[in-house]
Amino acid sequence: MLENLDFFIGISIIAEGTASNIFTYFVQSNVAGKIIVVSLLLFSLLGWTVMIGKYMELSRLRSLNLSFEQRLVGATSILGVNLRGRAAEYGPYAVLVDVSTKAYARYEGQGAKGEQRHAIQMGHVENSLQRSVAQQTIAYESKMVLLGSIVTAAPFMGLLGTVWGVMDAFGGIGLGSSATLQNLAPGVSGALLTTVAGLLVAIPSVLGYNFLLTQTKIMITELENFASTLADRIELEMTTTDAAGNPGAGAWTSDKGD
Repeated sequence: MLENLDFFIGISIIAEGTASNIFTYFVQSNVAGKIIVVSLLLFSLLGWTVMIGKYMELSRLRSLNLSFEQRLVGATSILGVNLRGRAAEYGPYAVLVDVSTKAYARYEGQGAKGEQRHAIQMGHVENSLQRSVAQQTIAYESKMVLLGSIVTAAPFMGLLGTVWGVMDAFGGIGLGSSATLQNLAPGVSGALLTTVAGLLVAIPSVLGYNFLLTQTKIMITELENFASTLADRIELEMTTTDAAGNPGAGAWTSDKGD
């Protein structure tokens, strides 16, 4: 019974002294260790800023895409959609619609008729969609390289600080008159602090990176599917609209529903 009581008392003492020990270890670490710990702290702040900002950005873009897709359901004509130069305000889906309709209108079909004209126009539409999807993919993946670099570099920086600190600790013992555990322990404790700091930075960052990367891949797939559906709808509308028809009838414009 007394042994268990002594055990819990020891645990409580360790818990109370943890905060002060961390600062003690920081003071005991060498100059390189201090620089690495401070750098890792800055990386941690940067990583959290990137993760929170990227999550909010992806959430905003997904909301814009869903909203625009719902608006587009009510439009009877894709080719007549007029965003009045405000496509970027409505999200990536709106940008795809804008570039595809402009590419369709860019070719007036001079010198070509019937199926040949349709094929040339669809070629323009598909090429513009491919370029726009590539541009939006780059925007989706922005800042992910920075977050991935933090995930990769943080553990190695911590390991570098530990190896450097242990090397200095043993070097100091070698130059001293006596080699005791009391002389070696402070330097080793300070050196190990950098590894702890590196892991504290890397673990949340890798979890956030994997989550954001998954969300980005899902949104890119949704973007590609929307582009494919958009191309099919334009092609169907193009083949069912005669030359005398008005493809803009019933189309949605940016000044409606705002």
